[in-house]
Amino acid sequence: MNIRLLTQKAEMTPLYPLIRQLSPKVTEERYSHLLDDMLAHGYRMAAAYDENENCVGLSGIWISTKIYSGKYMELDNVVVAETHRSLGIGKMLCDFATALALQEGVEMMMLDAYRENHRAHAFYEREGFIRRGFHMLRPIGGWALEHPPALPPELLGQ
Repeated sequence: MNIRLLTQKAEMTPLYPLIRQLSPKVTEERYSHLLDDMLAHGYRMAAAYDENENCVGLSGIWISTKIYSGKYMELDNVVVAETHRSLGIGKMLCDFATALALQEGVEMMMLDAYRENHRAHAFYEREGFIRRGFHMLRPIGGWALEHPPALPPELLGQ
């Protein structure tokens, strides 16, 4: 298993099937257009490849600065192929991102995990992340209104 830092659209575009596991409503065409905008704003991707050079896990990486955190790295769109979960790939991606963050002078790492993804919550807590806040969404136009975020039925009453 090896992890590479991807910085080019041509490297990221073929990874759409993994992105689709996390965001099934996002079409390949939309993914391609979003990458154009994201790359223009410093987006990178850590990708884990198996011995056959198949991508089996990835994490988007953003670096920015906020008042409450200082320079931070956000892990975004973190996904491991369903066939390769619980094999340590998530930890490898997290370790890779942490090393990169330290190399780039980052003070804080952060991420979002869906409320219903309890396995992810437990994993990230083992990796030293703490639950600190709520990620709030408000669709106001375009694609977001056509594909509004929805809570799974088990969370609707909460």
